[in-house]
Amino acid sequence: MKTTNKLYLIALALVSFSFASCDSDDPVPENDGELITDVTLTFQELDASGNPVGTAFDFTASDSEGIEVGTTPTIETVQLTKGKTYQMTIDVLNSIEGEDITEEIREEADEHQFYFLGSALTSSPFMTYVYDDEGSELIGLKGIVTVQLNPGVNNANMRVILRHDLDKNYPGADNPNFQDFAMAGGESDLDITFPVVVSN
Repeated sequence: MKTTNKLYLIALALVSFSFASCDSDDPVPENDGELITDVTLTFQELDASGNPVGTAFDFTASDSEGIEVGTTPTIETVQLTKGKTYQMTIDVLNSIEGEDITEEIREEADEHQFYFLGSALTSSPFMTYVYDDEGSELIGLKGIVTVQLNPGVNNANMRVILRHDLDKNYPGADNPNFQDFAMAGGESDLDITFPVVVSN
């Protein structure tokens, strides 16, 4: 009788463990990252003194399911002028929930940071990017982009990455073109590549 009871308890424990395992393999994993459906890069030309010149213009990337979830994002080509300097700001939106993710990123500045890679900035760069956020935290919601006057090429790409929960004190993490950004930990809320074309 005692052996039967033991076998019953073991079988019950195995069934319970099996159910628990199924629950942990839920097809919708928990994700503390931001759901982003729309990204807008806005450029404002600056003169030699850093004052705005002309009218601001923007380029967008969007996916109604979420840029990191969907399969067919619409991405506009960024078009800039050789020898010009611009202030670039980034706005991010979750249109599914009607949330302005930009404000959340700003409020959680110590947990978020943008990185800017791709051939336009790294392997054969024809432009540079410098953080220009307000306050002491480097985020990348606002920065200064400078296009070379005589670049070797006139088209490339710019990869825009938003990291969440990274170690901002990791060596090199304060570099906006940090190619080893993953070494600083955290996860990517956004990783999208914009084509870039420069002209006279």
